[in-house]
Amino acid sequence: MKTLFLLYGLFCYLTFLLVFLYTIGFVGNFLVPKTMDSGTDVYWLTATATNIGLLGIFALQHSVMARQKFKLWWTSLIPEVIERSTYVMATNVALIALIYFWKPVNIIVWDVSGEPYVPVIWGICAIGWLIVLISTFLLDHFELFGLKQVYCNFLGKRMENIPFRTPLFYKYVRHPIYFGFAVAFWATPTMTAAHLLFAVGATGYSVVGALLEERDLVNQFRNDYQEYQKKVPMLFPRIGTKK
Repeated sequence: MKTLFLLYGLFCYLTFLLVFLYTIGFVGNFLVPKTMDSGTDVYWLTATATNIGLLGIFALQHSVMARQKFKLWWTSLIPEVIERSTYVMATNVALIALIYFWKPVNIIVWDVSGEPYVPVIWGICAIGWLIVLISTFLLDHFELFGLKQVYCNFLGKRMENIPFRTPLFYKYVRHPIYFGFAVAFWATPTMTAAHLLFAVGATGYSVVGALLEERDLVNQFRNDYQEYQKKVPMLFPRIGTKK
């Protein structure tokens, strides 16, 4: 079973990498066959209702499966060692469904694609995606995506808990992954109604998701995290010096 769990974890992780890369193209409208603003046009109200439903499904899956109570119930049904990999795979499926069924609404909110500063916008977007990726490695990328759990299990090693720490981006914002996503989703030279809905929905979910995650982190790290909350903003870094 150890080998099977390792292969399962590896499959879930590699699927995540492919979905993550595809999502960059989907949001940015480049390189991939299905993007946020491509596809057959349908009535804007139907498209908007469909897209809201897809965002809701993703948010529900992502939040419910990450809660401790769900994990306790879930690990009574599946081996604990593959709990995180299964969560990652469920997220992959939710994202694939969102991308596949997403409907374009090509009502233009803004379009500065002809302006000379467009490369700056794309640069900011790229920085957002880099913040997301780097932030996962600042803590423990392979544990976050379930690979460390199945690898330690394969070797028969006990996986040690990560101590509380705040490297690099975490000194300025408590949830740099959510911050990076917000930057990547909003930095676009052409904002359509569908893209705006996605950006608003994803940013709104980031707030709710961060608040839910904060409760688990306070329970896990107690006073250390409460002091951290007092000093560092949750989602967006402070501008200027705090007096």
